[in-house]
Amino acid sequence: MVKHYFQYRIRLFSFFIILFSLLLISRLYYLQIINGDKLAERADRQYVRPVNNIFDRGTIFFTSKDGTEVSAATVKEGFLIAVNPQKVTMSAEEVCSKLKPIVETINCADVVEKLAKKTDPYEELARQVDADKAKAIEDLAIEGLTLYKDRWRIYPGGNLASHVIGFLGYKGNDFGGRYGLEHQYEALLDREDGSVYVNFFAEIFSNINNTIIKGESLKGDIITTIEPTTQDYLEKSLEKVQKEWYAESVGGIIINPRNGEIYAMALTPSFDPNNFRIEQEVKVFSNDVVENVREMGSIIKPLTMAAAIDLGIADAKTTYDDKGSITMNNYTMYNFDRKGRGVVTMQQALGESLNTGFIHLSQKMGHDNMRKYFTDFGLGERTGIDLPNEAKGIIGNLNSPRDLEYATASFGQGVAITPLETVRALSSLANGGTLITPHIVKEIKYKIGIPNKIDFPVGKQVIKPATSYAITDMLVENFDTYFQDGKAKNPHYKIAVKTGTAQIAAPDGGYYTDRNLHSFFGYLPASDPQFLVFLYTIAPQGVEFASQSLGPPFVDLAKFLINYYEIPPDR
Repeated sequence: MVKHYFQYRIRLFSFFIILFSLLLISRLYYLQIINGDKLAERADRQYVRPVNNIFDRGTIFFTSKDGTEVSAATVKEGFLIAVNPQKVTMSAEEVCSKLKPIVETINCADVVEKLAKKTDPYEELARQVDADKAKAIEDLAIEGLTLYKDRWRIYPGGNLASHVIGFLGYKGNDFGGRYGLEHQYEALLDREDGSVYVNFFAEIFSNINNTIIKGESLKGDIITTIEPTTQDYLEKSLEKVQKEWYAESVGGIIINPRNGEIYAMALTPSFDPNNFRIEQEVKVFSNDVVENVREMGSIIKPLTMAAAIDLGIADAKTTYDDKGSITMNNYTMYNFDRKGRGVVTMQQALGESLNTGFIHLSQKMGHDNMRKYFTDFGLGERTGIDLPNEAKGIIGNLNSPRDLEYATASFGQGVAITPLETVRALSSLANGGTLITPHIVKEIKYKIGIPNKIDFPVGKQVIKPATSYAITDMLVENFDTYFQDGKAKNPHYKIAVKTGTAQIAAPDGGYYTDRNLHSFFGYLPASDPQFLVFLYTIAPQGVEFASQSLGPPFVDLAKFLINYYEIPPDR
């Protein structure tokens, strides 16, 4: 009995020793590995200024085509210049004259004001000073002036993917992520500052309470699907379009239509998150691709055609009598040139973008079928992309009993959807008929714990695989025969495309007579699509059709993707 009791005490004692050792090791890991840099910086400052304001934030990475992670938003280390007015022996003007050639942002009036505070032992003169400048300042040996380590947010790519990344800024008194991923993943990227001297056990239970009980986010870094070279090429292409056609704005997306990974998303005009001005118009910062709805025009026609094929009521060879116009509910709708062509096939209607052909299909489908397919394509709902402020399309016209609403919707007018909604719907034509979830983030690397690779399940089947193949063949024929009269046909690659030119709705009703939206989409290689490219431009000047404004940049982007990703031929 005594022996058994003695063994029990030894085991209990051993358990506490092991538990204490694990806690000690955990604490050392926390101090030296996780928070080593931050604690070292606090040690540098703890006798001069408060120790709870050292900036830190998670990193956002691009992913190059070979899998290399490239910093898109990170923290830079440098110095801040502080001064003790009680110890300065030279005049404020002399101090400024020495500092100004090194740090151009120094304000001499500000220096004079701060050095006049003789009862204050600490005043900051400048932040975010690079190491080379800090060395030059140190060599000045100004009495009372001290350099301290500083950290701040930088965006190494400048404008690159700025609408996707976002930036840090103030909203009232709150400083945090504004727009883009910086806002969407604020809870994960933010690093809360606290005192160095925190009770370890209290800290453990605090973390458990925050992450498990309250469900708050762990801290970590973000790995995105954005491929920096592809992003840069897209941005330069959009800038050329805007300059050539004096467009109000230009946008574009390059996406994998099979899994929803977005390799590039861009808008112009853009902004540099390192040097943005708060007085800039808010619309410059917002992501039009995600946040605004548009009447997309003829780029919607392939969806109408796919629905008709899926229902078995039409195919590429189906004919109808094109009279150039159709009147419904006392309203007449025309082809783009107001001309009739007689009996034509649906392939010709698609190739020449004849509105009458798709009005004819809407009549054959009926209201219920057309409403069902447009809804199944995801029109009128958010895609679920991991970016903030996503809008959802407006397709209420499809609840109307009037034939007119369905007729106009068949060729992309009267319903307003986001460019991103459009991309998701069109991707289903390329991928065998399923809805994808467009996304930017593919992995989260937590500060503590195992990285989380984000998987997106296959979406619902909206059209049959056979329908996807059939509409793809029609879109390939569109590129090979109708686009640029067949001059752009690639002998080695099948490329599926469609253009769109839409009237822009005026705020007071009706449509502008001098402002259009041009759009263009295509996917390649059409036999096994790896890329879908979607381009659009708002109010281009001096150009009538999207085939002229966006056709050349699409062809150039297609060549870039083929060469850069070394895509094997499919014909």
